[in-house]
Amino acid sequence: MQEGKRQKQVAGLLAEELSPIFQRLGLNMIDGGMVSISGVKVTPDLLEARVYLSFFQVQQPALALKTIEERAWEIKKELTAKVKHQLRRMPELKFFLDDTLEHVFHMEELFKKINEDKDKPKS
Repeated sequence: MQEGKRQKQVAGLLAEELSPIFQRLGLNMIDGGMVSISGVKVTPDLLEARVYLSFFQVQQPALALKTIEERAWEIKKELTAKVKHQLRRMPELKFFLDDTLEHVFHMEELFKKINEDKDKPKS
């Protein structure tokens, strides 16, 4: 089902406000790597926001995700203070690992291997 206009507006607002909050709380750098918000999707009833996080050079992404989930109340508290005049009700935040970057790297490796195999002379 296609996202509605209000869903997109709320998702954009949350994504915009979450980045500085992550920086302020020190959650943008975990385990020697970088954490970034790759996207936010909001359910049609606007009661749940799914925050997709991208991890770059983080040794243990699952552990980093757990750390962020443990501080979700703190993130939500700061976010609520920022958007309280734009939203009647603050959506529940759910955090997910966005592995599209890893998927892209994997696909590039496969294509590189295919091209190398193509360039090899046949015996």
